[in-house]
Amino acid sequence: MTLGMLEKEGEEHLKEAGVPDAALDARYLLLDVWNMSLASYLTCREKKIALDGESGGHVCRYRELIAQRAGRVPLQRITGCQEFMGFSFRVNAHVLIPRQDTETLVELVLREQAKLGRTGRPASLLDMCTGSGCIAVSLVKLGNFCRAVGADISPEALQAAEENKRILLGSEAGRLQLIESDMFDRISPQERFDVITSNPPYIPSRVIEGLEPEVKDHEPRIALDGAEDGLKFYRILAEGCREHLVPGGYVYMEIGWDQAGDVKEIFASRGYKELTVTKDLAGLDRVIRAVWPGKGEEENHV
Repeated sequence: MTLGMLEKEGEEHLKEAGVPDAALDARYLLLDVWNMSLASYLTCREKKIALDGESGGHVCRYRELIAQRAGRVPLQRITGCQEFMGFSFRVNAHVLIPRQDTETLVELVLREQAKLGRTGRPASLLDMCTGSGCIAVSLVKLGNFCRAVGADISPEALQAAEENKRILLGSEAGRLQLIESDMFDRISPQERFDVITSNPPYIPSRVIEGLEPEVKDHEPRIALDGAEDGLKFYRILAEGCREHLVPGGYVYMEIGWDQAGDVKEIFASRGYKELTVTKDLAGLDRVIRAVWPGKGEEENHV
């Protein structure tokens, strides 16, 4: 047997199970088990491999992982990592797997907030529902934020965020504080931020059971469920951000593809200005940006 033959065996097994991108996942798992780069694999995939000893152990392990993926366990849950913004983030069963859609939010913040940190005072960030920390860590790593807070209700999710903070930020890890908080409950009333970001739960409860098995069976429900209409957490954000943004501060939120109108209305009704919608690479509405009025611009909203 060769590595190429083993890869093909894995691909066929995944295809029979109806796994999307079966060929790609079969290869990723092979490279993961052998701890091999793609370039190395391409040079030796036709060489015969032993079915005993260390090589035989790798074959058994590969087949075990293929069986897990055939059971619709997400690839990232098996490998324990996912690339986001060019960095490898550790993930566990308690965090939403980072997706390319969310990179749209990070890239927008980086573009629009490039001037922060050059205004004569430190720029600050709050990432609500931080999960794996992919938004907060990426913005601290790539942006001008010298102080950031990531908040999440799940202590298990924060364990993954702490690991990503340690590995990816290194000596700059002190710029990011992670706290366990049910939305804004444990954010000090005195704290104000230049930017608040969030990828909150936004899928209507009734919709979740119709999602792909990788999502409905393996993603944490707490990170998906936005209650009956999917908008519960945007209402909480609209209230909480008012209390924790500096005058003229920005909030950036990921949204479902069909939620732009509703989310804009929620924030406009609470006094936010300059609401914009940004589309993802698929051309779907993905990010809402809103601005809290500057000094002297506030209006009374109840």
